[in-house]
Amino acid sequence: MSKASAKERFRKFNLTAIILLFVVILAGGVVRSSGSGMGCPDWPKCFGGYIPPTNVSQLPADYKEKYVAGRKKKNDRFAKTLDVFGYSELATRIREDKSILVPEEFNAVKTWIEYANRIAGVLSGIFLLLTAIYSFNYRGINNWIPVASVFNLLLVVFQGWLGSIVVSTNLVAWIVTVHMLLALAILALCIYSYHAAKVVGRPKMAIKGFLYLLAVAVLILSIVQITFGTSVREKIDEVSAHLQGGYRQDWVAKAGDIFNQHRDIALAVFVLNVMLYGLIRKSYSRHSIQQQIMSFIFLMIMLQIGTGIALSYFALPPFAQASHIVLASLVFGAQFYLLLNLSRSVNNRGALA
Repeated sequence: MSKASAKERFRKFNLTAIILLFVVILAGGVVRSSGSGMGCPDWPKCFGGYIPPTNVSQLPADYKEKYVAGRKKKNDRFAKTLDVFGYSELATRIREDKSILVPEEFNAVKTWIEYANRIAGVLSGIFLLLTAIYSFNYRGINNWIPVASVFNLLLVVFQGWLGSIVVSTNLVAWIVTVHMLLALAILALCIYSYHAAKVVGRPKMAIKGFLYLLAVAVLILSIVQITFGTSVREKIDEVSAHLQGGYRQDWVAKAGDIFNQHRDIALAVFVLNVMLYGLIRKSYSRHSIQQQIMSFIFLMIMLQIGTGIALSYFALPPFAQASHIVLASLVFGAQFYLLLNLSRSVNNRGALA
């Protein structure tokens, strides 16, 4: 295989990995909004098989006792790790959490939702592995490409383990937030390596100082917004547990100040993006990649506002929960790609792949 062909494969594998990462985020959102995290209580198999069961008659004998014991063992190991790093209070809380001893009732729909999530995760992992392998074709040309790709693969392995802990520990608050931020980091590294491969050998353009700083500020604020959104979801999980899943229409109202802070930051995100859009229009031609990305960002923000309204006023419909987090991830990804494109161009009009 020629060097040029190998590089083209790298870009295709990398782009496919990026798309699949968004699919994984969507699948994860569906899993969480539907409460399907324990749909498959074991891994990598699902109820002892590679094809999930569709009926309770297909389940292994004593499956409840077996998987509760396995879950408790995993939590105990994690609690020991927390003890080592000084989080003794959290470790004790995990050990004393009696809810993990309550076995999940089999639900075929939830089982297949979780299984679909796993398939998406495995596919993204395969393409990230291929991306890492083919990234070495850029060694000596841009060494950051293989470094980012290999490091990303390590992050994915850690993220998979952390995801199992998220479910096993009944969504311990800060672990959920770290899990989401890691997903954004993996996505960002993948976007970086794709962009770096596209612009190899192309000249840098003069960075417009204030515009670039505003783009950085917008990206940081989006990360803060996503973090607060995760915290809102964690608080609503607490409210839901306290109300035993009932009174769904009251969950948002009982979330408290964290929801109001999330809403206020959303307004700041919108205002800063309006400013950024205005500067992009002044600085780049209508057909430039910068304007195209900014238009896409605005569309995603408007859709996200719509799902946010649905969550606030229509008792947190599951479809809106999953859509809201995917749209937030798309906004983040596009903003990061815009930032990368503000420092590279093919010609004076700002056209760039």
